[in-house]
Amino acid sequence: MAQGDYLIQNQSFPSFRSDLNSTLEAINTSNSGTSRPTSAVAGTVWLDTTNATNPTLKFYDGTDDISLAQFDYSANTVNWLDSTVATDLVNDTTPQLGGNLDVNGNDIVSVSNGNISITPDGTGKVIIDGLSHPTADGTSGQAITTDGAGNLSFSDVSVSLASVGESIIPSTTDTYDLGSSTKVWANIYTGDLNLSNEAKDQGNSVDGTKGNWTIQEGAEDLFIVNNKSGKKYKFKLEEI
Repeated sequence: MAQGDYLIQNQSFPSFRSDLNSTLEAINTSNSGTSRPTSAVAGTVWLDTTNATNPTLKFYDGTDDISLAQFDYSANTVNWLDSTVATDLVNDTTPQLGGNLDVNGNDIVSVSNGNISITPDGTGKVIIDGLSHPTADGTSGQAITTDGAGNLSFSDVSVSLASVGESIIPSTTDTYDLGSSTKVWANIYTGDLNLSNEAKDQGNSVDGTKGNWTIQEGAEDLFIVNNKSGKKYKFKLEEI
């Protein structure tokens, strides 16, 4: 590694050869040294070997040195430093991948509450883990459904109560009705009928008390059980 003054004087051949060899060595070693060559002019590229195992390639603009890249002799890699050739994507307005992007255990994040947008071109689709996602919004109340072949879309969702295999439980107690004064169920088929107004703020409209009862069916009679006192009664039925 060497630097030279790049000046070959009129001289005898042995001296000329020595001067020429020094210049060629400087060229061959990229003007290597721990400081800028004294012969540097605007446009001179030189290798700063202050760090012997991680030297820095620099460009002299006539006033200052611009660091272009740092070499790692151990890893046999180069790290481009100047913003115009940086390996980050800040200055590349149309970056393209030459292969798969491996996050290597990291995340894709944003800063300052920024959104992360994924927008395919034209009729392209956003495909995540083999599932093709819709590229346009659905209408209010729709949900994302699948066709079973990896294609997702917004669709109307219908709920069928023709056959229910589990309990239907309201989200909060004593709030919702089954039917209304203008929309009634034709018939109600049930086993024991449990009645309770204990969740209400006030009792019944007759004596203002609250109760918890269960109507049960017998072979010839109907019975009602007071679940609070445990007392049992029989309805008085009259045949017609």
